[in-house]
Amino acid sequence: MKHLIRPLALLGWLLTTAVPARLQAGEDDADRGDVPGWVMLTLMSAVLVAGLLLIARPALEGLFQDAINRVSGL
Repeated sequence: MKHLIRPLALLGWLLTTAVPARLQAGEDDADRGDVPGWVMLTLMSAVLVAGLLLIARPALEGLFQDAINRVSGL
């Protein structure tokens, strides 16, 4: 679990500093559309899923092992 903390921290830094600065740089370009907004939404969703998986991983592994044991008759 510790090996995931550094990449998540880096992604958090990227979302809070680098991405908003990039969004401000192109505010006057009307032809760009809402691509930066979709990028931000996608990255935030990925971080949320990764965080939930970190929390729920032991429970999901136990559930999977229990299902395999029931199917195999152990």
